[in-house]
Amino acid sequence: MNGFLYGVALQWKLDIRSKSLLVTCYVVPLIFFLLMGGIFTSVMPEMRSTLIPSMIVMSVSMGAFLGLPPSLVETYGSDVKKVYKANGVPLYLGLVTMFLSAFVHLMISCVVIVLLAPILFEATLPIQLPFFFLALAIYIIVSLSIGSVLGLTVKNQAKLTMIAQLVFLPSIMLSGIMFPIEFLPDFLETIGLIFPASWGYRLMLNNGFCFENLWYLILVFFTALIVCGILLKKQKSK
Repeated sequence: MNGFLYGVALQWKLDIRSKSLLVTCYVVPLIFFLLMGGIFTSVMPEMRSTLIPSMIVMSVSMGAFLGLPPSLVETYGSDVKKVYKANGVPLYLGLVTMFLSAFVHLMISCVVIVLLAPILFEATLPIQLPFFFLALAIYIIVSLSIGSVLGLTVKNQAKLTMIAQLVFLPSIMLSGIMFPIEFLPDFLETIGLIFPASWGYRLMLNNGFCFENLWYLILVFFTALIVCGILLKKQKSK
């Protein structure tokens, strides 16, 4: 247990120094929040009631799909993996420590949004904060699990960036955070339901925490968990 906690603490320190994580988990999402928060609430004042979940979906999606996978490629696609094997360290430890570190960073970024949105844009706070933060934690975990699959599957950084963008952009454009999902054609609305962002957004809305909005996220998480287990076993055999 001490070794595991040391690994998590070490990964946290490494992530703090990572420019990539700083950009994807803090700088870009918070700049987007500061710019678009004012625009959204000016053009559509009714968005004050959904601004916090909307900005959080953007922040989590960017950190999970564009921030975590490159870190995994750097570990499992390099000699670091050999160091793990040589010292008898389980291969899953790198994934777990990076997952937990990214979770904490994303949670901090989201808390900043929750605190600033009512002050800067008169956004409405969630009615039931405990359920809201539970929904937020679930959404972060599910998004990071998808990011983990991307990082373990794609070994080339250029290809990874392209594939990650193909997951990130539809998550933002088709989830309902930019404009009501009812404005989309039926086929685009259906495609949007493939991505967890739509479900996470609904789950974080007031009175949205229910099994109807939760079951798909649970399914995606356990599917990603199984895939990550298979990919790590393949890594071990190489």
